[in-house]
Amino acid sequence: MPLTRRSLLKSLAAAPGMLLSQQTPPPNILFILSDDHSYPYVGAYGADWMYTPNLDKFAREGVLFEKAFTAAPQCVPSRTALMTGRSPVAARMGRFSSPLPKDIPTVPEVLRTKGYYTGVCGRYFHLDGSPANNAAPTTRMVYEKYDMRTWKNRVDFLDISNQGTTVGLFDQFLTKRPQNRPWFFWINYNDPHHPWDADAGKVDPAKIKLPAHLPDLPGVRDDLSRYCGEIERADRSFGEAMAVLRKHGQEAGTMVLFMGDNGMAFPHGKGSLYDPGLNVPLIARWPGHIKPMVTKTLISGEDVAATFMTAGGAMPPTGVSGRSFYPLLMGQKYEPREYVFGARLHHGAASFNEQTKASNFDLSRCVRSSKYKFIYNLTPQMEYWPVDSGQDPGWQQILEAHKAGKLKPEHEKMYFTRPRPVFEMYDLEKDPYELNNVAGRPEYKDAQQTLMAAMQEKIITDYDFVPPVLDETVRPAQQGKTKKK
Repeated sequence: MPLTRRSLLKSLAAAPGMLLSQQTPPPNILFILSDDHSYPYVGAYGADWMYTPNLDKFAREGVLFEKAFTAAPQCVPSRTALMTGRSPVAARMGRFSSPLPKDIPTVPEVLRTKGYYTGVCGRYFHLDGSPANNAAPTTRMVYEKYDMRTWKNRVDFLDISNQGTTVGLFDQFLTKRPQNRPWFFWINYNDPHHPWDADAGKVDPAKIKLPAHLPDLPGVRDDLSRYCGEIERADRSFGEAMAVLRKHGQEAGTMVLFMGDNGMAFPHGKGSLYDPGLNVPLIARWPGHIKPMVTKTLISGEDVAATFMTAGGAMPPTGVSGRSFYPLLMGQKYEPREYVFGARLHHGAASFNEQTKASNFDLSRCVRSSKYKFIYNLTPQMEYWPVDSGQDPGWQQILEAHKAGKLKPEHEKMYFTRPRPVFEMYDLEKDPYELNNVAGRPEYKDAQQTLMAAMQEKIITDYDFVPPVLDETVRPAQQGKTKKK
């Protein structure tokens, strides 16, 4: 009998629980996701030019992860990993407008097998295909023909409204929840997704600590000031959600995770496999159970789903490649990852044509250790363009400086080399902003080969469609002797 999603979930319900302590009842789980939010843009991470009092207090009371990386630098594939515990490639979510395949189980479904009441709300969560009001007629027809929108069956409570209604929806969810069951709820904020709203406010552009990968131009600083303003609004929204939690008397029994879904919509960020595209805030708190600390442990976006499942007493299903960090949260024995991986895939709903830039279509993979990163570019001929913010003052002034020959050499090389190198490698201890490509240098040969081997393993085990990163051509030994002339 083939293993279907229904039979898999049935088997999970019958499986023994995975709670680390049978004396500890499973927590309620609240997952709050900001959109396009890079590390370090929260006060608790050292961004002292920002005012984020709610998240800062939350971080002091929980675990602050400094090395949390999403599985992709874009919304859809990243959220796929967060909800399934698989890479977006393994979950077959390479197209931006794809609904999650029916046979791939998600966190709320697995937790349902352990009695959880589940829900999702906020801005669109990106895993049920293009929103109905945005999908093209042909796309909608295909969704309906094959019954591809499945989230109405995956959760008990589903509402796709704008960010402003989130507090009321969370309140509704907690009011409706059965009193004798644990619950899982996923809140999706729009902030700080581009475009950055004027009414969100700004921070003082002069006070911002500019990362080395961004040229110090007035437009860049102004874009960052608006971006940070939206993060400050996200902090206020977070505070409102926590107030609802307290109103219902649920704070003590709830494990809360706050996280960014991928990096910032700036050059070197969203849509790229550099750290600003993948390294996001991740903070976890469960009063009385999680001891406050700061950790540099490598965490993958694939690990979040496995952590939620384990916290709820469920065995992660076959195919989950994520590693639960629930033991780390609970102060128990935990074997950290040696590597995290990232995949850049299609972005947006536009088709491909001669003018398509890397902002809409690019293919690349990366592997990162605590010391090095290796990137494999499979479409190096694509013209670089930042995702979403290409028409904003920051990038437009970078273009003007490029045309005038006024960019620093590292910025010129990073954004305007074409074709880009197929292989990139960065020594993150010496070059944390990933500006100096050391791929192919003799002194890094062993480290590069080790990273490439790790990537090859990931490509194979994920059934990835890209060519192998290591040459697998078999060259048979020459048979017999060479004939004399």
